[in-house]
Amino acid sequence: MAAPIHRKSRKTNAGEPVFREKMRITKGDKVQVVSGDFKGVEGTVLRVHTKTGGVVVEGVNVVKKHKAATQNSEGGIIEFPAPIHHSNVMLLDPESGNPTRIRRKKDKDGTVERLSVKSGQPIPGNT
Repeated sequence: MAAPIHRKSRKTNAGEPVFREKMRITKGDKVQVVSGDFKGVEGTVLRVHTKTGGVVVEGVNVVKKHKAATQNSEGGIIEFPAPIHHSNVMLLDPESGNPTRIRRKKDKDGTVERLSVKSGQPIPGNT
């Protein structure tokens, strides 16, 4: 008997399916960290990892990596922001600047618009 097909998954090398996280946060959004070590810090989303559910926020979770020198580049200590889970951040309301949940509204022509739950204002940026 054949193995079941997972529609929303891809097979990894180990044969386990990898599901993509459904996230309402996109690159370029202004967010605030609501839990964890960086609670209360605001920043811009630099990268979104849909496979792991992580987001990279500017100035949050900055880690140091020791890089060895190669023939083409110098070695040294590199600082870069590492991802945190998307459930630990909330989008900032464009009107008041407070953290808010996100609601999606589909127009008659099929375009999807993100709305702030607190103010009802549309959130600028990608859908």
